[in-house]
Formats: sequence, C-alpha cells, structure tokens
Amino acid sequence: MISVSDNENMIIVKNSKFICILRHVDNINDIDDIFNYVKDKYKDATHYCYAYIINNISKCSDDGEPSGTAGIPMLEVLKKNNLNNVLCIVVRYFGKILLGASGLVRAYSNAVTECLYNHIIKLEPGYNILLKFNYNNLKQIDYFLKNSIILNKKFEKNVIYLVNVTKDIYDNLVNSNLCDDIIINRDIYL
Repeated sequence: MISVSDNENMIIVKNSKFICILRHVDNINDIDDIFNYVKDKYKDATHYCYAYIINNISKCSDDGEPSGTAGIPMLEVLKKNNLNNVLCIVVRYFGKILLGASGLVRAYSNAVTECLYNHIIKLEPGYNILLKFNYNNLKQIDYFLKNSIILNKKFEKNVIYLVNVTKDIYDNLVNSNLCDDIIINRDIYL
C-alpha cells in the first residue's frame, strides 16, 4: 500500500494562497479532529477543500468553490498516485483575483501535486497486537520491538504491551516463544 508522510506546502496563484496539508490517516474517525485543527490554525481562510482515500473509501468537497473545481481535482491527484489512507486539505485565502474554473482546477491540482513531492511512502502490512510475557523476557522483547511503536505498557503479574508491529516482527515474536500470549487486535499498515 502507498500513502504519504505528513506534510504542508503553500503555492500562490494570482495573489491567492493555497496551503495543502497532507496527513496519513488510518481511521476515518480521525478526520474530524484533523479538519477542526486545520480550521482553527487557518481561521480566516476563504475555503477548506478536502479529499481523502481511507481503506479505499474516497470522498471530497469543494467547500463553496464552483462545483468540481477543487475536491474532485484533488481526489484525482491522490488516485493517480495510487494512494490510500491519506487526507488532503487545501486551505485557500482568496487573493481578490478570480481564477475561473480551469484556473481553480489547476491551482488545487498543483497544490496537491507539489505537496506530494518526496512525501509518498510505501506502507507494509502489520498488526496491532497485545503481548503478554514474563519479566525475565523483557530485555529480549524490547530488543525485538526496538523499531516498533509501543502504544502502551503495563507491569502487573506479567508484562503487557500494546504494540504496532510489521508482519516480519510478528512472525519473529511468535517463533521466539518469549511470549505467553500474542493477540492480534487488527490488521494495520505501517
């Protein structure tokens, strides 16, 4: 799967500022939080157009721009790059010069294209897992997980980790016999 690393970029077209914000998003429920953050950060903008593809579900909005001049062109750029799990918001500050329909399509498309430059990344399949293991294995488990994202640690009768791991690391953990229990919560991409 191909997605993006988080990025922001601005282009200026005939005095209008187009600020493109790209975010890697795994969960559609995170969109509102990101969108509200962007609206708060760029409070006095004229338009907040967006496009996203998350788990192969896509949606876009022109946010008051003429129909089909912002959201669809943005979504087309994401699709042409075979992206998934990506949210793109383009914030526009109107520069008092009308761009016309074709000018808006070009401006929004270019804003996304330039922001994508060098920020497309390949994601590999992985898992969100729960590990339960003995304290004696703590150093070895930490070594296995040195390049993984540990989301939570609990130190009770046994050590319990909630962690995102690649498929390879998961397979290595299973084969190591260091864990008393390994539970896959869900498949993810890292």
